[in-house]
Amino acid sequence: MQIVAIIEKGADGFYSIRSEQKVGRYYFGGYGESVKEAKEDFMSSVKESLEGAAADGTATTEGIDVTFKYDIPSFFNFFDYINISKFAEFAGINESRMRAYKSGIAYPGEKTTRKIMKAIETMGKDLSSVRI
Repeated sequence: MQIVAIIEKGADGFYSIRSEQKVGRYYFGGYGESVKEAKEDFMSSVKESLEGAAADGTATTEGIDVTFKYDIPSFFNFFDYINISKFAEFAGINESRMRAYKSGIAYPGEKTTRKIMKAIETMGKDLSSVRI
């Protein structure tokens, strides 16, 4: 079973994870002070949902595969080893605007979001081709 989990930073500064998918009558969700903490809470809810569905007789026999979809602040919270200044330069985005996107003060438009995704995809390809 494929689960798409959406991670967002809330106005309260905490991170939440939600999904439209469910097992039986059980939905999944997570919450935390960091994305890591919210992911742990989310995965606990998946486990609890599977246990509840098994008890109800509505359990899935498929494996669970989670794909996380991040908003910009959540992405940079989880991948905190990415230097935001260097990333902004790499992506061709103004550094102060990039910091505002990272903190959730401002949100990028569609064109800027595409630039950010292109930079992330390029970094991923570059890193996956490295051999040491």
